[in-house]
Amino acid sequence: MVSDRSPDQAAVDLELLRLLAKQGRRVPYPVSISALALMMMSWGRVPHWISVAWLMCAYGVLALRRWLLVRLPEMHHRRVDQRVRWAVGLSLLNGLVFSAAMAMWPWLSEYQRMVQTILVMGLCAGAVATTAGYGPVFLSFLVPVAVSNALAWMLTSDSSQLPWMDLLLGGLILAFAAILAGLARDTYRVFAESVQIRMQQLRSNQQLRLALTRAEQAMQAKTRFLASASHDLRQPMHTLTLFGAALSKRPLPEDSACIVAQMNRALQSLSSQMDALLDISKLDAQVVPVNNQVFALAPWLGRLVQELRPAAERKRLSLRLDCPEQACIETDPVLLDRVLRNLIDNAIKYTTEGEVAVEVSGGGDLWRLAVRDTGPGIPEQEQARIFEEFYQLGNPERDRSKGLGLGLSIVSRLVDLMELHLALRSAPGQGSSFSLSIPAAEFAHAARSGDAPTGPALPPLRVLVVDEEEPVRLAMRSLLESHGCEVLCAGTIREGLLQCLGARPDLALVDYRLGSGYDGIAAVRSLRTAMPGLPALLISGDTAPERLREAHEAGLTLLHKPLTEEQLIGAIQAALADRRREHRGGADLHQGTVSAL
Repeated sequence: MVSDRSPDQAAVDLELLRLLAKQGRRVPYPVSISALALMMMSWGRVPHWISVAWLMCAYGVLALRRWLLVRLPEMHHRRVDQRVRWAVGLSLLNGLVFSAAMAMWPWLSEYQRMVQTILVMGLCAGAVATTAGYGPVFLSFLVPVAVSNALAWMLTSDSSQLPWMDLLLGGLILAFAAILAGLARDTYRVFAESVQIRMQQLRSNQQLRLALTRAEQAMQAKTRFLASASHDLRQPMHTLTLFGAALSKRPLPEDSACIVAQMNRALQSLSSQMDALLDISKLDAQVVPVNNQVFALAPWLGRLVQELRPAAERKRLSLRLDCPEQACIETDPVLLDRVLRNLIDNAIKYTTEGEVAVEVSGGGDLWRLAVRDTGPGIPEQEQARIFEEFYQLGNPERDRSKGLGLGLSIVSRLVDLMELHLALRSAPGQGSSFSLSIPAAEFAHAARSGDAPTGPALPPLRVLVVDEEEPVRLAMRSLLESHGCEVLCAGTIREGLLQCLGARPDLALVDYRLGSGYDGIAAVRSLRTAMPGLPALLISGDTAPERLREAHEAGLTLLHKPLTEEQLIGAIQAALADRRREHRGGADLHQGTVSAL
């Protein structure tokens, strides 16, 4: 049953009962020793049966208190206030027993009376702590003990001494009792406040946990929705991209070729925005490796600036590079490329006139690489927020040409991943400067950076395409056949295995989502069981971090839809190169074994 008291008071009462139960196990030991001392002190003067009877009563009450107090907190079928009244009754019974010790007063010497007073009043002082100062429990013990002791001094004065001394002593006992009562009141107030604060903290923690659970559920729902929406959007985009690439390779009239080129540019723009979302997913999944290399900065930046210069020229901006020839750094060039592309692209997007400059300065242990523009600048109060996802300044209409607001968020995460320091200096009307501090390296150890090698054309390949959507299979067939490949298409893994009975493929392109309870990873395992060592690539429109982790743990390359022709061909070349390296490594190992024999 529950108490009719307020919830806060009921909580305080329950905590009080727990404290009394804890003290109920400890207090009987010192109190029983004190009772035994009182009895032994009176043994030679008081009739033995009185001393023994009083001691038995004291021990019986102590045993009853111990037995009942430790059970009170667990008596949930009783009201809380009823259990508190039982604790008060036990304290009163204990107080009456110790006040009955005054019955031995007439037989005691003055010294013994003083020792008895010290003992019983000491028990009263200790009760302040053992009862948490709770008034009814504490006073039910204090009042009978203190009053009986004071009256014993006042009413049994020795006529040979000054009467006022005994009266004064009785008054001092009552005054001490009053002080103890005040101290108990303050102790209980502190105790009650501490319990209420703890209860408030508990309620606050529960509310925070509930809010956190709801936020996590909302985030999971958003992640599931985005993953599903991303997959559903990427499927037709992937098909369109492949068909567009295949169509661009066919002889077309000039006006039709122009339409195809415009269509492919629109698809690339949409694909780049989807890739920004994919970058966030990869970083959240923690599957982006950092591969540091030593390379010369000037030629590397020269190529990057050259690629981005047309975008600046379309806005009539100057894109300038200032980099010392001896600048050489050690970092991941691929991740640094992504960072600088985002910074330069942002600078071009938001600068209407003037220039965008890429400047390298410093030397020694660090090179400082800065991207500076003459744009509108960023207010100080907004400089922290621009690194948040989907947050953009000066784009309330969400102009697609200015991106999704993910570029700087990706930059921030990549910089943390590469363990570099990114600094921002900006003011309204004075442009912005983003600078990176990158560890320097010796120029002699830098990799020679000429023009990036172009990949060779695909050799004649037999490629197995497993995708449950027929338009994707047809688009993939059209594109790969334009590169001289023989393409086997299958909608399920069973169909794919049947296709391979007559001729083993050189490579498998497998969609992640397949019917019949298969996913792409399981499909690749089935294919490799039948054809050990088969190179395979996973293709998916699902950008959830879990998919990235699963593919990474399975040792498979995961390509995300929509795929451009260059991405697909580059991934195929990389998979074939890895396979050749594995064969060479196996051959070298075999040759070494033969030589050893």
